[in-house]
Amino acid sequence: MKPWKRKGDLVHADIDRQEAAVLRGLVSQIDDMLRARIEETPQDELAELTGIRTGPSTSPDDPILSRLLPDFHRLDDDNPSKADLDSAAVLRSLHEPTLLDLKTGVAAVVLETCPMYGGGIRLSLEQADAWLSALNDVRLALGTAIEVTEDMPDELPDDDPRSPHLSVYHWLTWVQESMVQALSTP
Repeated sequence: MKPWKRKGDLVHADIDRQEAAVLRGLVSQIDDMLRARIEETPQDELAELTGIRTGPSTSPDDPILSRLLPDFHRLDDDNPSKADLDSAAVLRSLHEPTLLDLKTGVAAVVLETCPMYGGGIRLSLEQADAWLSALNDVRLALGTAIEVTEDMPDELPDDDPRSPHLSVYHWLTWVQESMVQALSTP
């Protein structure tokens, strides 16, 4: 992939077939995880009557989903009070459906605008913002899966099973940085 370029209100780049397949595959996996979380939403008769959507009141068990859907209220890890636990549950229940809608929405934009077999990508500024959000979600998920830390070296030994995934993580970082630079240049 060549760096993103901006011309007026459009951002464009070319992506090769393999890069498109990797990006689309990763975004699809994240989208599937998020949609599965939506399906876990309990039935709420009051929500059906009022039109106010609610979601699960507990954090996801999966560490990747937990990273993508963080708590809306930080708890004291050593000694959370019942009021804090109740507050965290209510905030999650009220706000998670909106967050899930946003995350699945940006994934849809990437899947709609990234050519399946590679080629030119032309994005409006709004679509580019969606790409940035989706790229961030993929990087968060992949970083969680391969346990990226600030202390991690840029390259891992060839026998480390995370090595190829770290290369993809670095590529996604570059794609995101390139887009930010293009958007910063009017």
